[in-house]
Amino acid sequence: MNFTSTVKGSLLDGFYPMGWDMEKIDKCCDMGVKREDFWHKDFCPVECESLSDFDVYMGHEIALQIKTSKDKGEKIAMILPVGPMGMYKWASYFLNEWNVCCDHVYTFNMDEWSDSEGNTLDSNDPASFEYSMKKAFFDKLGDNTVPCNQRNFATKENLPTYPEKIAALKKQGAKLVLVFGIGRMCHIAFWEPQFGEEFDTVDDWKKQCYRIGAKLHPLTIEQNAITSFKSRTTLVPCRANTIGPGLFLQADYIIGGADGLFNRGMQWQGMSFLMTLHYGPDKSVTSSFIPTMPGKLFYLKDLAGPLNAECN
Repeated sequence: MNFTSTVKGSLLDGFYPMGWDMEKIDKCCDMGVKREDFWHKDFCPVECESLSDFDVYMGHEIALQIKTSKDKGEKIAMILPVGPMGMYKWASYFLNEWNVCCDHVYTFNMDEWSDSEGNTLDSNDPASFEYSMKKAFFDKLGDNTVPCNQRNFATKENLPTYPEKIAALKKQGAKLVLVFGIGRMCHIAFWEPQFGEEFDTVDDWKKQCYRIGAKLHPLTIEQNAITSFKSRTTLVPCRANTIGPGLFLQADYIIGGADGLFNRGMQWQGMSFLMTLHYGPDKSVTSSFIPTMPGKLFYLKDLAGPLNAECN
């Protein structure tokens, strides 16, 4: 008996994206972190022994990219997530220790909770991503912080300006760095896997720069209920404004994080992490394109498996 044979006729029939090959996913879960032929030559998974190591390593990588661009006299554009978050404490610590002023940094938050019209939470609402970024990163930088007019948040008015702003920065020689986490449904930002069904070709899918009021998958909502709302599903918005592959696939360098700890309710990230590494580029698995880009993906060692049943 296997999962695929039991789905038909069950409540899960039609629940997962139509493009997902469950047998292929099952094989991914046994493959660890061995390299694949489709990986970019400069893509590297980095194992972390503990969550504290993960936060330091990832924070150092973010800070180093900012410092290196400063030393070169260049601008840097960064697409930033609100999750994972622990690395921002360390990124700000290193930048302040090195006395690096971030006046050359331009940030683009990748997503924000919204309603169906794209209206977002007030920036002073603790649940908003803008509020979280200010508290976790910008405020901690003190006098070295990113200028307010160089911070971009995914409101329905501002998100459509991202493509033009990023293109202008790249034209000026700025490096585009994508910082990201991997979602339960293998999303990057809130670009959900079911969106792939809307496009006939991968090329059409890759052209999508953003979406206003995007419908979130039920498992994405439950993931966030567990990780951000103390299990209270009723507080989690069902939509979000989000960047798409037309922006994040432009990145010159990526800094990713899979911080799932099996003892803190994030067992789901094991499968998502291994799908990212081994599924192969597919518009129904957004994160499957990550290994085709240069950079580092930091992960907690338990996520590499084996992912087997156990009795607790």
